[in-house]
Amino acid sequence: MKRIGILGDIGSGKSFIAKSFGYPVFNADEEVAKIYKKDKKVFKRLNHLLPKHIFSFPIKKDEIVKAVLASRNNLKKIASVVHLEIRKKMNSFLKKNKSQKIVILDIPLLLENKINNKKDVLVFVQSKKLDVEMRLKKRANFNKKLIKKFNEIQLPLYYKKKVSNFIIKNNFTKKSVKKDVESILKKIL
Repeated sequence: MKRIGILGDIGSGKSFIAKSFGYPVFNADEEVAKIYKKDKKVFKRLNHLLPKHIFSFPIKKDEIVKAVLASRNNLKKIASVVHLEIRKKMNSFLKKNKSQKIVILDIPLLLENKINNKKDVLVFVQSKKLDVEMRLKKRANFNKKLIKKFNEIQLPLYYKKKVSNFIIKNNFTKKSVKKDVESILKKIL
């Protein structure tokens, strides 16, 4: 089984690209949302670590946002708890899909949390800064300060681009993306 890791900036369209491959996708953001809604153990651990910020179950997104904005250290605490669960969920996803030729890993901090392995095919999603900003502003939970905090803990984009095997220029049209995706699949299969 080949693993394709999708890298790129917040709002660059990583999830759109991941789905475009047509293979099973592990979407870490969706999994985190499920954890906040359903996992009482995670709630108890976060409540214990950040009692001033995380106090209701299911965990509300604005509680997480306020905790992250209050201190960079809080983001690290949240990540330490949540990433453990994400790793478990990813491992069960990989087991469930072990007969697939390819699986797609749509995990924002793939490199930062050393979730990737040496054989992973890395695809960097490149988008125009203006397109990304416009897309982010349309999001219901858009918060410039929060995005800045998340960017601070990420590896620089130039580094992610440099270590990637492929680059997809995402102009947010299915046609151009489809061509790039097909070209990548042809080369790796």
